[in-house]
Amino acid sequence: MRVQSLTLAAASAALLAPTTSPAMELAAARTEPAVRREGDVKAADLLARVRECAPVSRGHYRSDDGTAATIPVCGTRQAVFWKADMDIDCDGRPGSHCNRRTDPLFSDATAYQQSDGRYLSAETLPYIVVPAASGIWDYREHGVRGGAVAAVVYGDRVQYAVVGDVGPNHIIGEASYATAKALGIRPDPHGGGAPSGVTYIVFKDAQVKPIEDHAAAVATGERLARLFVGAK
Repeated sequence: MRVQSLTLAAASAALLAPTTSPAMELAAARTEPAVRREGDVKAADLLARVRECAPVSRGHYRSDDGTAATIPVCGTRQAVFWKADMDIDCDGRPGSHCNRRTDPLFSDATAYQQSDGRYLSAETLPYIVVPAASGIWDYREHGVRGGAVAAVVYGDRVQYAVVGDVGPNHIIGEASYATAKALGIRPDPHGGGAPSGVTYIVFKDAQVKPIEDHAAAVATGERLARLFVGAK
């Protein structure tokens, strides 16, 4: 179950998305572009590097409200990482897929803004969500900030993204519509996502400016991923 992020506090009640027929859903799926692969660092190599967890959080996170707190944030000298589910963040600038009609928890704001002052677009920008700073963990103390570069791994796919939003301080495992779509995960904010099997690796002190420059995030992420998998 997805819960409201911090940027939703001032949002008004939203309308539920209308029901669509199976035929309409199939037609929409056929129009979706193919999943693209970014870079040449293999998912298996990244996963091998994060097999062992040295916790840096002082406690554990929940994947959703009502679930047990079992997810630690782990760390190495180069990165922090966690293994969780993926809820879909559709917040930011509204579009055809992310708006108050399609997402009952939609907010037109994100924790970080583009260089032109507008909020991020979850539909077009691959980004991840970090939990708000708390006694469990403070991301800012580990070289993580808005625009920090992340490698998100699901199955045999790797998607580079940036830290683009901040969520509840007790839940972890959320990324933008664009991130999910690129990984082959159903991006629907109302029932989509992945229940498990997603690894989020955030590289320390690596920030993309402007935050909306995805090509820069890919280039930086690929360079840091190569160093990461080669590190001892």
